[in-house]
Amino acid sequence: MTLSLDATQLDRYSRHIIMDEVGPEGQGRLLSARVVVVGAGGLGAPAIQYLAAVGVGELVVVDDDAVERSNLQRQVIHRDDDVGTPKAESAAAFVRGLNPDVSVEPVEARVDKSNVHEIVADADVVVDASDNFPTRYLLNDVCRFEGIPLVHGAIYKFEGQATTLVPEGPCYRCLFPEAPEPGTVPDCATTGVLGVLPGTVGCIQATEAMKLLLDEGEVLDGRLLFYDAMDMTFETVPYRKNPDCPVCGEGGVDSIEDIDYVESCAISLD
Repeated sequence: MTLSLDATQLDRYSRHIIMDEVGPEGQGRLLSARVVVVGAGGLGAPAIQYLAAVGVGELVVVDDDAVERSNLQRQVIHRDDDVGTPKAESAAAFVRGLNPDVSVEPVEARVDKSNVHEIVADADVVVDASDNFPTRYLLNDVCRFEGIPLVHGAIYKFEGQATTLVPEGPCYRCLFPEAPEPGTVPDCATTGVLGVLPGTVGCIQATEAMKLLLDEGEVLDGRLLFYDAMDMTFETVPYRKNPDCPVCGEGGVDSIEDIDYVESCAISLD
């Protein structure tokens, strides 16, 4: 890949260009990549920040919420002046101010079956920074059917987790066949969340996305990474592809159309 950079870009990406693992070709891959980030909150904020900083050429930021003052304790791309602004727009403004090389597309919408195909179209990587199970299962399913790598992250109080779902590996349903019953897992508005926690997990998600784009290193394929901020420990638990998985197993479904993402997100093949 031929990379033509002006003097400002050579300066901006110089620490990448001198690395054998990135170099001009790798920076070119980043600049020509399209990454979709679903969620511009706690996890999405650091992921968006670093993906923009490293020069991912196209960022699609999807969120249907508006900035609240209670978000600012952890959602570091939003400012006090942004309170009341749609998060997708606030995130886009941040990206434009950080790196003019990045084309950012804000999508003020909730991901559902009616728009998900359009949202992930032509994506090289999708980053799942959502905060609810229906969206996680929907993104898993559509990315599996479309052959798009998906980087998952989740947080709870002092703990976080991350994994990367590649087209040939196990999917989210292999790891969690069904979503918890609605209302059984409290959100951060109910239990609270350590402000710095999503920064760590979101940065891990950005790292995984970069490695996928650069085709370097080992991603968390078939491995679930647990992070405990209180004990400052990381633990990796392996998991395998389920041959009976209704999405990535043999004889499974091949479309999201008949899947209910409102209740359990479960799929019956009966």
